[in-house]
Amino acid sequence: MKTILIIDDNEDIRESCSEILELSGYRVFQSDNGKLGIEMATAHTPDLILCDVMMPNLDGYGVLYLLNRNIQTAEIPFIFLTAKSGHIDFRKAMEMGADDFLTKPFDDIELLHAIETRIRKSQSRKKNYHTTLQNIENLALGKETGFKELNDLIQKRKIRNIKKKQTLYYEGDIPQGLYLVMSGSIKTVKQADDGRCFITGLYKDDDYLGLDSLLLDEVFTETAEAIEDSSVCLLPKELILALLGQYPEISRQFIQILSKNIHEKEEQLVELAYLSVRKRISQVLIRLNKRSTILNTINVSREELAALAGVAIETVSRTLSDFKEEGLIEKNANTIELKDLNRIARIKN
Repeated sequence: MKTILIIDDNEDIRESCSEILELSGYRVFQSDNGKLGIEMATAHTPDLILCDVMMPNLDGYGVLYLLNRNIQTAEIPFIFLTAKSGHIDFRKAMEMGADDFLTKPFDDIELLHAIETRIRKSQSRKKNYHTTLQNIENLALGKETGFKELNDLIQKRKIRNIKKKQTLYYEGDIPQGLYLVMSGSIKTVKQADDGRCFITGLYKDDDYLGLDSLLLDEVFTETAEAIEDSSVCLLPKELILALLGQYPEISRQFIQILSKNIHEKEEQLVELAYLSVRKRISQVLIRLNKRSTILNTINVSREELAALAGVAIETVSRTLSDFKEEGLIEKNANTIELKDLNRIARIKN
């Protein structure tokens, strides 16, 4: 039986949530304050915690902060309950590592859906860890103690779930560490003075974000946003820098990653400066195909293609229509099937 801990100073909220959850087969613990809630979380290690934000003495943010410092409780899925619905409150909750944010009043279905979703994602976390750690070990051949320490660091960090179109960090934010994508897809974006956006990078499973800002000790120069529901792991800045200083092999691996990112950006600049619209869009399709999990099939919106190629959305629409008439692609909503990759690659400038 799955267990849920409810931390809320409002007795009516606690009782109503408990009734819904118990009828759905959950075992429920209750706490009317943050301090007792932390003690109960440590004692019972529930499968999920529901916690109010505004509470006397120790608020929900304080509860989450203290739980994250304890290895025993840091991995427990955490959902905030709040009457606030502002962007600042939501962003603060997500930055601290909350898994979801329910705004009062919420109905029974909304509550149960949020809980079931977070518990299900928590159960798949070990699989994500195993795949990511195996990839790291393969890259390093598993020969240095430093990679074992990096693996241990990742295993001890909580996975943060990012919903589609949710911002991970903004241009100008101070990096708190290095982000590792566990699942999903994240894009980095630069915005011009006239409001137009240009996608500077796409990041999938096992990719790192923010490496350049971390090494330069500067603010983020791009905004990172989830293209689809994703999960990331934040590796604290001070711990990563310590590993880089202690183990040369880890430093070399990260330098290779950074060099690859630089080369990709250089290719984008050359395409923007010298290639025709048709050639630019064809090159973007080829790059996206290399990162796609389905052979010769990519999922991308017109807006994202326009931002990647540096053209107007209307231009993307016309060009894709031309490609379809020429038998190069098939398109259904945001899914593009590349029918003839060789011809796409040979499109003249």
